[in-house]
Amino acid sequence: MARPRKRPVPPPRFWQPKEPPWRRALYRLGRRMGRAFLSLLVLLALVAMAYAYGRATRPPAKVEPVSDPFTRCGPGRGVNCVIDGDTFKIGPRTIRVVGIDAPELAGRCPAETAQAEAATRALHDWLNRGPFTLTSDPRAPTDKYGRELMTVTRKVPGGGEERLADYMIRKGGARRYDRGTRGGWC
Repeated sequence: MARPRKRPVPPPRFWQPKEPPWRRALYRLGRRMGRAFLSLLVLLALVAMAYAYGRATRPPAKVEPVSDPFTRCGPGRGVNCVIDGDTFKIGPRTIRVVGIDAPELAGRCPAETAQAEAATRALHDWLNRGPFTLTSDPRAPTDKYGRELMTVTRKVPGGGEERLADYMIRKGGARRYDRGTRGGWC
């Protein structure tokens, strides 16, 4: 069996300096890091494109003016009515005010029921004060009970805007709520 012949290595030419070993190691490391950096750039570009596409295809917030009068909900009442301190109806639709939590009319104690009645009256009064605007959030259009989540605002003299949630916190016995844990009212 014949041994393979080794190829003779040509001697280095005197005008070509010999490459130091650290340069080759640095070159290899650079190539590896370059690939990792390029992969990271491509990944970031894909994430940015997905974010932009999501924002572009998200439906815009729906703004709806309302100027009809409201009553308290119950048998024989009007089409537009107030259920409790943070929920009201417009025809067959049930609207939940975003940003607040009000006590329930069927409370756990007499104090909660009294607070709920005051909050319901405050909401009823605010809604009947004049025209207002409902704005939906396209990211979370409804809650787990099927109620439409809306931000409710009204233009005030002087060009400003009054949010129903702020009014209810200030005057109506409601508290801030950002979809976290709700505390008791008793």
